[in-house]
Amino acid sequence: MSHGGKMALLASLIFSGAVIYGVHYQQRQEREIMHYGIIKDEERRRRKLQNQAELEVQRSLQAEYEKEQNISR
Repeated sequence: MSHGGKMALLASLIFSGAVIYGVHYQQRQEREIMHYGIIKDEERRRRKLQNQAELEVQRSLQAEYEKEQNISR
C-alpha cells in the first residue's frame, strides 16, 4: 500500500470516528433536553394544581366573608 493510500485510509478512519462520536454526543444531548422538558412539565403541572387549590381556598374565604359583611358591588 502506498504512503498516500495509507494517509487517505487514516484520514477516512479519523473522519468516520469523529462523525460517529459527534452523532452519539448529539443524541445524548437531545435525550437530556427531552428529559428536562418532562421535568419542567411536571413542575408546571404541580404549580397549576397548587394555584387551583389556593384559588379554591380564597373563593371559600371570600364567600364566608361576604356572608358576614355587607358588600355592595
